[in-house]
Amino acid sequence: MAFHEVRFPDNISRGARGGPERRTQIVELASGDEERNASWANSRRRYDVAYGIRRADDLASVVAFFEARNGRLHGFRTKDWADYKSSRPSQAVAATDQPIGTGNGAVTTFALLKRYTSGAQSWTRAIAKPVAGSVRLALNGVEQMIGWSVDTTTGSVTFTAPPGAGIAITAGFEFDVPVRFDSDTLDVTLDFERLGSITSIPLLEIRR
Repeated sequence: MAFHEVRFPDNISRGARGGPERRTQIVELASGDEERNASWANSRRRYDVAYGIRRADDLASVVAFFEARNGRLHGFRTKDWADYKSSRPSQAVAATDQPIGTGNGAVTTFALLKRYTSGAQSWTRAIAKPVAGSVRLALNGVEQMIGWSVDTTTGSVTFTAPPGAGIAITAGFEFDVPVRFDSDTLDVTLDFERLGSITSIPLLEIRR
């Protein structure tokens, strides 16, 4: 198996249903109380693209993408239209959106991160597939135009010189989700007017 650095067509993924899922074990005690344990430390995204009536040529593009990935075998990128950038949906990406580390004068490589916060609780998501050309960085709130590079296949940011001790490192970015098809079958319907549909295209996030 391999990961193909290609994005599932945006005109198809737009309108997909889905989002994060978690796995929690719940044991109900004789007293009626519960014990709950998280089986997964991190969530995983699942999507279903209901591909409505389209021209036969559009359906052929979907089939070609599916065949090129060998069904469930190879991973690829997709855009989660509900959650694809470091800022809030109504805001533009800024270099100060997300804290990704603090300099110590020695470390040069940092991972892109996105934090989800509600009240006093938060969860940090590793971003492995940033969109090329979208990443912005700041040191102590000052955007840096040079002196760093980003690996868009891993989400790692590398500075040419290590940020000094105590310097806050922040980043802004757009990102894709690494996924695979969750079925080895495409159910394609085609009528006599050269129109057709694919009732379901399930996608499952790959943890890398």
